[in-house]
Amino acid sequence: MFQSTRKPQSGFGTAMAMFEVIYHSIVRSVRKTHNNAFLAIAMNMLQAVIFVGAFYVMFSVLGLRGAAIRGDFLVYIMTGIFLYMTHTKSLGAVVGSEGPASPMMQHAPMNTIISISSAALGALYVQVLSLFMILFIYHVAFTPLEIDDPFGAFGMLLIAWFTGCALGLVLLAIKPWFPTFVSIFTQIYQRANMIASGKMFVANTLPSFMLAMFDWNPLFHTIDQSRGYAFINYNPRYSSWEYALWVGIILVMVGLMGEFYTRRHASLSWNARR
Repeated sequence: MFQSTRKPQSGFGTAMAMFEVIYHSIVRSVRKTHNNAFLAIAMNMLQAVIFVGAFYVMFSVLGLRGAAIRGDFLVYIMTGIFLYMTHTKSLGAVVGSEGPASPMMQHAPMNTIISISSAALGALYVQVLSLFMILFIYHVAFTPLEIDDPFGAFGMLLIAWFTGCALGLVLLAIKPWFPTFVSIFTQIYQRANMIASGKMFVANTLPSFMLAMFDWNPLFHTIDQSRGYAFINYNPRYSSWEYALWVGIILVMVGLMGEFYTRRHASLSWNARR
């Protein structure tokens, strides 16, 4: 996987060597939660099922099912849960990836771009596999699944993943400078998105003063847009996937500039201060 000497390679060979290192790094990141990769994925699936079950019971007990979109109620819940988990998991994975002062960076082919890419792709792999497994089981065991535009809904999942990785990149860039702040902010942001993501609401039914509380959040826009693609009788009017995409692009640019600056000033002594 890692070699101490470098041999002259063509551009294609260099790219293939980098992809190989990224592949092994993805495997390593997936198996961080458990030595068995299947159990690591199963634990993520179990967490998603618990989330869906908890929200189903909460909506039923509080009598809020009537406020949902007309259609499959569990699809309504899952469009919020899956995008929320993908966003927060990708954020946490990128923030927790190997930084410029990590001992892993002492291996010649390894660099922060590979570390960030493998963490982001590993999180996406686990979430997408869990998503398809849960939807398949629901379709086969309970009721046939109907999604109006599955490709559009999956595109919103990718944007939620992208924005989570983008914000995680910004936090990773400032993590060596302010590790305590980044840790606290990450936890607060992930907890706050339980409500701020708007997965429990339908944007078209919210009054204007409540929309102002949520429309800053790109995850709110992607969840609302995903419901527009999932349900044929819902047309989101107060959200825009373009807004979420542009926010993600801007955060990536800021994060790359910050990561480049941090990498140039990295010091192994930073690990001793954490």
